[in-house]
Amino acid sequence: MKRIVQFQVYKGENAYVGEGVDLAIVTQGSTLDEVVSNLKEALALHLEGENLSDLGFAPQPSALVNFELDSDYAKA
Repeated sequence: MKRIVQFQVYKGENAYVGEGVDLAIVTQGSTLDEVVSNLKEALALHLEGENLSDLGFAPQPSALVNFELDSDYAKA
């Protein structure tokens, strides 16, 4: 059973985009704080009423959010 739900966040053309690695969840926000808040809400709605063990998750899984730095940041 997985204890962590993973997400990737990256800078899109007009907003930050958050995508689920383990679940089909996608959201966006104009700031990192906003996309993280939207991911929390989307995850809660996605799991509402679901049996987590049927999805391969332990009860009350944590969320891990990875932020992808583009090459401009990597050079700094």
